[in-house]
Amino acid sequence: MGLFSGHFAALLLSVMLVVIEAEVHHYDFVLKEKNFTRLCSTKSMLVVNESIPGPVIRVHKGDTVYVNVHNQGNYGLTIHWHGVRQPRNPWSDGTSHITQCMIEPRTNLTYEVIFSDEEGTLWWHAHSNWTRQSVHGAIVVYPPRETTFPFPEPDGEEILVLGDWFEVDVNYVIHEELKVGGFSTHEPNCSTFNSQPGDFHDCSKETTYRWLVDYGKTYLLRLVDVHMDELTFFAIAGHNLTVVGTDGAYIKPIVTSYIMMAPGQTMDILVTTNQSLGEYYMATRNCYSTTTVHPGYYTQINATAILQYRGNYSSSSPSFPSSTLPYYTNYKAGIDFMSKFRSLASEKYPVDVPKNISTRMFVTVALNENVEDLYLYMAASLNNVSWLDPTLSVLDAYYWNISGFYTTDFPDEPPTYYNFLEEYLGLNVTQSFMATKVKLLDYNEEVEIVFQSTNVLNSSQNHPMHLHGHSFYVVGLGEGNFNPNEDPKGYNLIDPPYQNTAIVPKLGWFALRFRASNPGVWFMHCHIEHHYTYGMNTVFLVKNGGTVETSMRERPSNMPSCRSSSIHGIQKSKNSAKTLDKLNMI
Repeated sequence: MGLFSGHFAALLLSVMLVVIEAEVHHYDFVLKEKNFTRLCSTKSMLVVNESIPGPVIRVHKGDTVYVNVHNQGNYGLTIHWHGVRQPRNPWSDGTSHITQCMIEPRTNLTYEVIFSDEEGTLWWHAHSNWTRQSVHGAIVVYPPRETTFPFPEPDGEEILVLGDWFEVDVNYVIHEELKVGGFSTHEPNCSTFNSQPGDFHDCSKETTYRWLVDYGKTYLLRLVDVHMDELTFFAIAGHNLTVVGTDGAYIKPIVTSYIMMAPGQTMDILVTTNQSLGEYYMATRNCYSTTTVHPGYYTQINATAILQYRGNYSSSSPSFPSSTLPYYTNYKAGIDFMSKFRSLASEKYPVDVPKNISTRMFVTVALNENVEDLYLYMAASLNNVSWLDPTLSVLDAYYWNISGFYTTDFPDEPPTYYNFLEEYLGLNVTQSFMATKVKLLDYNEEVEIVFQSTNVLNSSQNHPMHLHGHSFYVVGLGEGNFNPNEDPKGYNLIDPPYQNTAIVPKLGWFALRFRASNPGVWFMHCHIEHHYTYGMNTVFLVKNGGTVETSMRERPSNMPSCRSSSIHGIQKSKNSAKTLDKLNMI
């Protein structure tokens, strides 16, 4: 009887494990040009599966997804799985020049996307040039099977992708401008909700995006910010927002009348539909990216969608959140919102803030003007280094131990210290140094980085910094110049938010901590596309640990080659074609 009971228990346990084990999903992404009409005109854009936004990937925590990307477009590109940690698997991170070479036209590549501790809303997008403007989509990571959210089960959910519309082919135009050292001044013609501009734009009222809801329900609204350059305020007329998650991690609920997001960020928000039956505008207002853009520009590009109650009622003009949507210059509203984020720090969702810091970095972010061959061109930098794309990916060069494509001397601090936020800084701080410098980290090393905004060229802006392969704890945030003696005393080491994209505030700083527990090559960059293009980037090279389980996986056999003559890049690349000829074995 005891033996039978033992066998039965083992069988039952094995059945339970099969039920709750992670699943494998398969998707096909077909990239090709398609015509879209917005603002009374039609243009062709490269999109995935003929839609913008592209398909939603839905998984449970711990699942694995294989995505076969078929490039039927006219130029090479890569796809990045934003916020997915990809344990030991930088090969599928999808970052051009960093972890792979381009998926060339008329070729395909299958990515293995490995989910681990993420839970909530993430997204995917092209990670080459400005292609992500039309190549992007949401990722929904549900709790593990047989479990639920750390809040009451919502009655439904909705995905809203906040983006841009350019009447020009912005990818092509900016490529042509920047390859000869020119300045790019192109701004979007309008913002969008799920690619639709909304009621207040020409030829757009009939296609305004509508979210149908029932009275007395609570919905989970998943917001994804895919804007190219602008930070965004968001509000719904007459409705409070309860923010419960960001960047694939839960936070202590924040009840607010508005939120602020930056390009690259995601948020999970509970919305209770408890107002009178009717229609209510959901609206965005881009906010304080520069001090030079005129107010009319921000009014011109605002987007709207409509939250529409089901039922019988007299139709009238939707209510607008005019009293709750902050004005575009309301810098304090942005800082106040960012300062409210706290992790759950519960038994089920614990925090593990690094306390034994072995690497401390102080990194200045700046816009620069450089001169080359009598051309004055825009640059952007971290610690006065402007990233220069290599022609062979950093990951391949590291894996094959091929020298000459990068150096491991990215500086831990700026070359000089000065009043970073002073007006009219001298010419000695406007020039940056173009190089491919990476930061080398030991496995499991605990790192602290303070990012300091600067006012070089009187152009202090917000900078959403995104780290691939890791999330980090935002332990500090403040205005002005960082004070290394006083500001660390106010660090939150108890329940800081766990994010993969966080904002260096205009005229301010923020501090993060992370544990380098993911071996491989991982990009860190500003998610403002102009700044990314101009070089506000670096790479963390995390060395292998002492075991197979703590070491980077072997290079897959299907990685794209760098030999093609159709390498398409906006930034100037280092290394010559002759050097690439020596790498035909890769």
